[in-house]
Amino acid sequence: MSPRTTKSAAKNAAKNKTDEIFIPDKLYFRIGEVATLCRLPAYVLRFWESEFPQLKPVKSSTGQRMYRRRDVESVLRIKQLLYDQGFTIVGARQQLRSETKSDKGQAAIPFPAQSPAEIQRIRQGLREILNLLSTRRMG
Repeated sequence: MSPRTTKSAAKNAAKNKTDEIFIPDKLYFRIGEVATLCRLPAYVLRFWESEFPQLKPVKSSTGQRMYRRRDVESVLRIKQLLYDQGFTIVGARQQLRSETKSDKGQAAIPFPAQSPAEIQRIRQGLREILNLLSTRRMG
């Protein structure tokens, strides 16, 4: 095997490890736990907080950073963009922003379609409730 082949194989193996990270089922993670899980130094996580608005861990009463599951997932995605896919920080920020926009479009719940007759029935019911409430106030 040539050194180039070994290097790309190692990179692919590292990429697969990023995809296979198991995030424990917890509400909050301390920065040290996230650093260990994501195989990153804590100072990198603190720096990324200043560069990526999506990454906003809450602070505990003692001032410790408490990452939620979605924060850990964001860290892993940022790591993938920067380390595996070769994005710059600015490029990764734009990529995450565009992913968030497209996710919001897909996540929208359609308003249930009602027949005109059903809408009329609902309106009539609301009018009756309004009449009941207004006669109670006057009486």
